[in-house]
Amino acid sequence: MNQVTNVAYRLAVVATFVLCSGVSLIQAQAQAPVQATPAPAVQAPAEAAKAPEAEENPFAPQPAQPLPAGMTGSDTNDPRFALKAGLYDAGEVASGMKHVAFVKKPDAFQITATSPDDPQVQKTLGQLGIGDTSKMPKPIQLVIAQLAFANSDFAFQGNHLFQGNFYGINIYDISDPAKTALLTSLVCPGGQGDVSVYKNLLFMSVEMPNGRLDCGAQGFPPEPPQPPPAPGEKRQRRIPTAQQDRFRGVRIFDISEIRNPKQVAAVQTCRGSHTHTLVVDPNDKDNVYIYVSGTSFVRQPEELAGCSGETPDKDPNTALFRIEVIKVPLAAPQEAKVVSSPRVFIDPRTGALNGLNNGGSHDKGAEKPADTNQCHDITVYSAIGLAAGACSGNGILLDIKDPVHPKRVDAVNDPNYSYWHSASFSNDGSKVVYTDEWGGGLGARCRPTDPNKWGADAIFNLKDDKLSLASYYKLPAAQGDTENCVAHNGSLVPVPGRDIEVQAWYQGGISVMDFTDAAHPYEIAYFDRGPIDPKTLVLGGDWSAYWYNGSIYGSEISRGLDVYELTPTKFLTQNEIDAAKTVKVSELNVQNQQKIEWPAQLVVAKAYVDQLARSQALPAKRITALQKAISSAEKSHMNDKKVAKLKGMAPSLDASATTAKTPADSKRLTALAGILKNPAA
Repeated sequence: MNQVTNVAYRLAVVATFVLCSGVSLIQAQAQAPVQATPAPAVQAPAEAAKAPEAEENPFAPQPAQPLPAGMTGSDTNDPRFALKAGLYDAGEVASGMKHVAFVKKPDAFQITATSPDDPQVQKTLGQLGIGDTSKMPKPIQLVIAQLAFANSDFAFQGNHLFQGNFYGINIYDISDPAKTALLTSLVCPGGQGDVSVYKNLLFMSVEMPNGRLDCGAQGFPPEPPQPPPAPGEKRQRRIPTAQQDRFRGVRIFDISEIRNPKQVAAVQTCRGSHTHTLVVDPNDKDNVYIYVSGTSFVRQPEELAGCSGETPDKDPNTALFRIEVIKVPLAAPQEAKVVSSPRVFIDPRTGALNGLNNGGSHDKGAEKPADTNQCHDITVYSAIGLAAGACSGNGILLDIKDPVHPKRVDAVNDPNYSYWHSASFSNDGSKVVYTDEWGGGLGARCRPTDPNKWGADAIFNLKDDKLSLASYYKLPAAQGDTENCVAHNGSLVPVPGRDIEVQAWYQGGISVMDFTDAAHPYEIAYFDRGPIDPKTLVLGGDWSAYWYNGSIYGSEISRGLDVYELTPTKFLTQNEIDAAKTVKVSELNVQNQQKIEWPAQLVVAKAYVDQLARSQALPAKRITALQKAISSAEKSHMNDKKVAKLKGMAPSLDASATTAKTPADSKRLTALAGILKNPAA
């Protein structure tokens, strides 16, 4: 999930456009699938704007600066650095990955304008509430119009993939990933459209001011021109005029008829929903919960009663410095409502609501550090009772054993981080990977002069509810000035015996990282395309890259949907890939992390043997003996005699586990022994 809407918000301030929205029950119309036509992507200026435009242009790329002392940049010798540009015909390069399918956006989710003077652009800006564009640089007008149709995050259920978009939701049939096909489109604007799914319910985040209760695409009347500030005064941020039909919060759809989703509830929140997290309480089978992360401005109380954007000293009930928890009764989702607003940033000693501060962020100059008053994204891991919150200025750890009242148990901060964006746990819960979305997703942040500790992943060890920094990981290949690139959304790849994450890097493509050794993460596979445009920085690339039941799916912002497969290399064997494919889930909402469990199949055992051979944890003769014994048992269709031989090898593996050189090898030896003691057919 992404900070792009935040960038839209910063722009809104500049261009007298600020975000806003609402709760209710309505039915949304679903559109029949339509064929897409090529359309240009979101464009942002490639050169710094001239004064006075520069002050009004948050998208103007910053000129490359020399690397700070002691920092290193990305590799310009990597083949990803010099790929041919193009929207649909860019150069491509891959290692350990194979591209198997691509589906373009449907027509309804395209804007074909190439000029800010195009009537489509002005119409879209009007629907977003921008009435006077005279003070807005024209390149930005095109950016915002295109952003209104950008693809966002994924959710999965069975053979269906749900792709969010600032304009609505597209639902795909992935029963054959190589022949992925659009089932239906739901036009329902409001940005950013992040989605999650549970049984017959589909949830969607809405934050921008054009969101309507009825999913209408007409938006609201443009705001009148803002009078110029008095001499010596700054232009004030203006909240959009209150609208009874505006919606900002979480929509809930019934998808019992997958081709005809029906909205059954719309829960309003004061800051809208930039992202949300589905939370399933193991002790509550009748309800699910939604953690709402709002990062935009606070709407007027005239639009939603009880909303206040004041600082805590002026209003202790401020809508800042909190998240919202929505309770959704599964038997009556129309009764969903906010049931708590946890103050997860509070100082437990003083009771101050603004109890966390980012402590200073890199590349900010003399800007004063701000108090952390929002979470961008929260990943819950109910199996261990914890959640990791990426909360703008801090990474936080929450106890969620009582999901209605999450409590902060730790908070960390990092001078190398600009904006804490998202988080992933390792499967055993011993590590957390946080991402830094430096530049908000619209900046070129993987250039040779961009430090490898900025706009990267930070890997933390987690022990006794305390986080400690272990290392950083950043896409190793340098990217160009016209490629927006920074750490973004990813998920675990279920290779047994290893911690592996596949991750999107916008126009940096997709990178697969091994972080089994938290102190020494490294890349094991990748896929990348050249820039969309060789001269202009264009918003595009992969928003999310997730593994689901054997395939990797990429949500490409401007183009559509990609499907990939992993292929064997020296870093990853076919046995490891096949073992990962033994893990099947019925649903996947990445921010609701599920504990991965592997069947006791011999293909999983072979993956462990490959890993032990790679790390030289066992002598070559023992590796060969294990490989032969497993192969013989497979070929015999699990003959009792062959299985007995496998069982006989288990005790020595348990013994070796006690003297293994690394904790990872010790766990692999123990797990391998466990399979050999009772292998599944």
